[in-house]
Amino acid sequence: MSRIGRQPISVPSGVEVSIGEGNLITVKGPKGELSEKISDRMTVEMKDGVIEVTRPDDGKQSRSLHGLSRSLINNMVVGVSNGFEKTLDINGVGYRAEKKGKILVLSLGYSHPVELQDPDGVTTEVPEQGVIIVKGISKSLVGNYAAVVRAWRPPEPYKGKGIKYRDEHIRRKEGKAGVKGE
Repeated sequence: MSRIGRQPISVPSGVEVSIGEGNLITVKGPKGELSEKISDRMTVEMKDGVIEVTRPDDGKQSRSLHGLSRSLINNMVVGVSNGFEKTLDINGVGYRAEKKGKILVLSLGYSHPVELQDPDGVTTEVPEQGVIIVKGISKSLVGNYAAVVRAWRPPEPYKGKGIKYRDEHIRRKEGKAGVKGE
């Protein structure tokens, strides 16, 4: 049985969960509202402020959907109550970010500044030139937009220049060793 799928999801106070027709889960909370359609194979039940996801059989597809369905519902509950955020660090001489309204302007060593519009449901903050904070209630939207920003200048292994996640570790390479004495 799925270790993640078996775990119940406790719904905090202030969060309202409704299970609609065709396993359409709608979660409303203080930060907003999210909805997701869960596979029809899964059974989603809510009892006394706890959501449980069960599967009909031990087939390969049912097993793979069990943990996924539970994680999607849990991410919606956490998102509308606390929200998600990813922090990106910019390393490199002359590399910086600034915010102009809903547009994130990145100076990354190209001949032009890179301007990125914040998508719906995601906001960005630039507390200092070398730090970008991506916030939102949908974990997938936050992660995707952070990946889009990072893709403009991924960190390189020699000097560590580029945009990296705050908790990411860059494996550094030594570079040219210079052959002497031959």
